[in-house]
Amino acid sequence: MNTSPVIGIDVGGTTVKGVVADRDGLIIAEVRRPTPSPDPTGALVVDAVAEVVAALDADPTAPVGVVVPGIVDEMHGKAVYSANLGWSDVPLARMLSERLGRRVGFGHDVRAGALAEARWGAASGASGIIAFVPIGTGIAAAFLIDGRPVVGGGWAGEIGQVRLSTGPHAGARVEEIASATGIARRAGLADARVVAERVASGDPALRIVWDETIEVLADVLAGLTANLAPETIVLGGGVALAGDTLTSPLAAALDARLGPLRRPDLRTAMLGDRAAALGAALIATGSSGSSSSASGPNASDSR
Repeated sequence: MNTSPVIGIDVGGTTVKGVVADRDGLIIAEVRRPTPSPDPTGALVVDAVAEVVAALDADPTAPVGVVVPGIVDEMHGKAVYSANLGWSDVPLARMLSERLGRRVGFGHDVRAGALAEARWGAASGASGIIAFVPIGTGIAAAFLIDGRPVVGGGWAGEIGQVRLSTGPHAGARVEEIASATGIARRAGLADARVVAERVASGDPALRIVWDETIEVLADVLAGLTANLAPETIVLGGGVALAGDTLTSPLAAALDARLGPLRRPDLRTAMLGDRAAALGAALIATGSSGSSSSASGPNASDSR
């Protein structure tokens, strides 16, 4: 059995996170760098990833996994679209492999986080369909069936992009209201964590903001539950750090919507903001069930 370390890189909207991990998910080394400015060519991100890999100072033959946000075509190794990073149809898997001169696994950040939480985190040992829903700067979801990510057309799980049709925020996208960014903006505060803390302390004005958030999340997760019947929903991202302040009212709101349907087991993520990087390490080993892998300087972007 191969026990040598692997490298996982998570290209986020603000930070590029890199880890060296063993095959049991133990982090041996970690490096973080600011995400470069939006670049339609993807070259700046490739430079940033190369810098992080060099700073990790790992075995130069160690496999690398890289995950990115947005719409991702893992089969063809392409970053199809990311508003935050400014690219469209960029063959990142090939570009990264050519730059690093080694095998590179390529995938989607939220699906990678789901893989890591299922292997080493909150969903370890869970059966059936697992949904991973990180609520951070944005909102998305990833679904695992028998341990394999559901990719669909490349945008499976983009629940944050759905526009609300009713209620006080009709016309807004889900993540504009219920993400950490949306919560903080509506509360007039810098951080959603402060909102959660004040709600837990009994602030009546912020309770209104929080209750609206719960209603939006419950609507989305009820639809998800009716369609996929997940056994487990793992809530991640910064908002999930609110713990019971989030999960208790959300469970009650889901029960009210689901009627005779059984509510999934709601859990909070265990791996924090390292989940996607650890998932990228899984992709590097080829054990994720959903990735592109480009090898060497002549690798094709269509693999």
